[in-house]
Amino acid sequence: MRRRVVVTGLGTINPTGNSVAESWENVRNSKIGIGKITSFDTTGYKVTVAAEVKNFDPAAKLDKKELRHIARFTQLAMYAAEEAIEDAGLCKEADGSFNFNTPVSGIPADRCGVIVSSGIGGLDEIEKNHGKAEEKGYNFVSPFFVPMAISNMAAARIAIAHGFKGMCTCPVTACAGGSNAIGDSFFRIRDGYEDVMICGGTESSITPLGIAGFQNMKALSDTADPERASIPFDKDRNGFVMGEGSGILVLEEYEHAVKRGAHIYAEIVGYGSNCDAYHITSPAPDGKGGAACMQLAIKDAGISEKDIDYINAHGTSTSLNDKYETAAIKAVFGDHSAELYVSSTKSMTGHLLGGAGGVEAVFSVKALQDGFVPATVGLKETDPDMDLNYVPEKGIEADLKYVLSNSLGFGGHNACLIFKKFEA
Repeated sequence: MRRRVVVTGLGTINPTGNSVAESWENVRNSKIGIGKITSFDTTGYKVTVAAEVKNFDPAAKLDKKELRHIARFTQLAMYAAEEAIEDAGLCKEADGSFNFNTPVSGIPADRCGVIVSSGIGGLDEIEKNHGKAEEKGYNFVSPFFVPMAISNMAAARIAIAHGFKGMCTCPVTACAGGSNAIGDSFFRIRDGYEDVMICGGTESSITPLGIAGFQNMKALSDTADPERASIPFDKDRNGFVMGEGSGILVLEEYEHAVKRGAHIYAEIVGYGSNCDAYHITSPAPDGKGGAACMQLAIKDAGISEKDIDYINAHGTSTSLNDKYETAAIKAVFGDHSAELYVSSTKSMTGHLLGGAGGVEAVFSVKALQDGFVPATVGLKETDPDMDLNYVPEKGIEADLKYVLSNSLGFGGHNACLIFKKFEA
């Protein structure tokens, strides 16, 4: 018998805010987190805008002594995880308080796992240490370089901090990674391997090399105006905007959550994952792989296409993604496509690569909780080939029961999650 899986904790730090409350409030008000790049000098670059996290003070939640040995992408994940774990009421001290490094209590440690994705990991540490080696010699490379740079360290650090001894891993599936992490965690709980999973994605690749690489493959928008840089489904879109941050969920087996009196945000009911097997960067023509992935998730949830109310689209603001994702939605949902709300929150956060699915899952759950569909901000005039309801400019109140979230990554990786409004 399949076990029910619910969401009992949320955490995020992303370009729209440094907590779930702040971020969701800004998303509801259609405030973008995109601006001029401040983390390095962009002189000589065609791309000058990105979606950076603002006013980030990791010491507010994390151990100050350890921070200099933790890469930024891991700091972001740990920061968001602390919010999610506290929100879920896990790892309390005897007096009921919550602190970083408080071990899990009241729940067997081997029944709690962590799956957190990162597409690129510590790219900033790779650049910094390579530069140091070139300048001073390779004996000056930090002994902490490797454990700071490797992509799995965000998941590992979260597990180490609280003693979670269940499954701990890191799917590296480009822009699908955050959703794969959540979907894989969902399966782990549903099939009985763990009772609690901390899961999501993280990324911090707004670096000289990261921007140059994506810029030179012509994937990034070179629009200088932050208001017109990330404009999914718009006829004038010309590439995505690099974002950074993390989105983390606490998933839990339903009876387990009820027994300990946990607050339940929503239920996760469906997951699909597949591969286009077509091209290293381009999606398959007409979005066939993405369409098949959505169908897998719908079948897994045991619902029909007509049950889906809102799709948080991958919606990158690139020419092929938006066109083919639209085609995929129309292929799967047919006449129901006209009734769907479809929007891209990347219009506000930029594209967080491996962190995107985690942040967008947080937004999907909040959309269900509030009965609110976020906007595709900046969308002025849709491409003539695309005719869905992309919720331009301003979000809207709506009665939502099922929300689907798409993540489509380089290499043809596709992941799709379906969340349901919670009913006891």
